[in-house]
Amino acid sequence: MNEPALDDDPHNLEPVHSGDSVPSGELWTLRLVMFLRVMAGVSILKGLYHWSQVIGIMIPAGEGFETHSIAWQSATVFFAVIDLVAAVGLWLAAAWGAVIWLTSVVSMIALDIFFPQVFQGGVLFDLVEFAALVVYLWF
Repeated sequence: MNEPALDDDPHNLEPVHSGDSVPSGELWTLRLVMFLRVMAGVSILKGLYHWSQVIGIMIPAGEGFETHSIAWQSATVFFAVIDLVAAVGLWLAAAWGAVIWLTSVVSMIALDIFFPQVFQGGVLFDLVEFAALVVYLWF
């Protein structure tokens, strides 16, 4: 009754077949992870840009962080933090990273639509972020 199975031998391993195609589920996972990593790079750049605004890197004299409105300062600090946190989560392909990234993208688009006086412009970048959001939701 208790006959050993043929596959119980740990020394009986299947050889690796390098010519085999990748199953479609794994291919989509690979594409998703690559997309998340690209978006992580974009989020890092956005976060560093916002931090450069806060600390005054490459800012003309008289246009420092303290000279802007409270709304601009609050939004800049918010995006400086949330974009870098999203970048870490996206790079790790963690579920929370995608949620933080979606929050960041939707917040930026909503801010530019409903409060255009805060950042004054950026419609082109909003369209790019919206396109990235559509691509993510397509996956």
